Amino acid sequence: MTMEHSGGGDPDRSLALLWRERGPAAAAPARGRKPTLTLDRIVTAALALADAEGSAAASMHRVAKELGSGTMTLYTYVPAKAELLDLMIDEVLTERALPAPGDPRPDGWRAQVRLYAERTRAMFLRHPWLRQVSMVRPALGPGVMAGQEYLLSTVSGLGLSPRQVVAAASSIDAYVTANAASAAAGQQLEQATGETTDTWWDQRTVFWEKYFDVERHPSIVRVWTDGGYEVSTAEAAAEAYEFGLDRLLDGIDALIGTGRGGGTGKA
Repeated sequence: MTMEHSGGGDPDRSLALLWRERGPAAAAPARGRKPTLTLDRIVTAALALADAEGSAAASMHRVAKELGSGTMTLYTYVPAKAELLDLMIDEVLTERALPAPGDPRPDGWRAQVRLYAERTRAMFLRHPWLRQVSMVRPALGPGVMAGQEYLLSTVSGLGLSPRQVVAAASSIDAYVTANAASAAAGQQLEQATGETTDTWWDQRTVFWEKYFDVERHPSIVRVWTDGGYEVSTAEAAAEAYEFGLDRLLDGIDALIGTGRGGGTGKA
């Protein structure tokens, strides 16, 4: 799997496209004949290709072909694949429809975090190609900024210092995103192979019978005999996710309770 990267396009052009509703920069192509396409149609076509075949499939050539247009025509709307990828990512991030400032939201900060988690997970399951894209350097579009605003507003009223607010929001986002990507990978693999993860494990029973060394793995044996593996892999993954998220939020709760959440701004 080839990893792609967001935020790799020309910053001026990419930002103008991402924030096109604030200006005329992307309302029409900068040169060429009378417009026959729209930027929204281009992004929609690219997303359809990525959803079906992965992010690499959404090349400028393939998108143009899907739209019945020439590749050079596409370049009059979007400079390159890097900028197109930024537009695709921000479009799916916007799909989460996170409450904006002043919008109704769940009661309690933990419930608000769970809303973020649920919608992020659903987004990855709809668009599993997202896990093929590194967003370490994000495209600073409306979808990215809405997510940041929502998380920061969720934890900023808890009595944490400013740097702790940023650290808490970043930790929550990292945990949720990593697990959402893992869930999408599992779903994608099951669809591609036609077999569940439990079936995959069942086919490797011989490992436990012929190769597993009891003496070298006493902890695995103990957990196994005590019933730690008595659920399906899907149930185990769900339990692990809930356990980890709860403990992360418990840790923030504990920090608030000790009174170490305010002060100088040092995390």
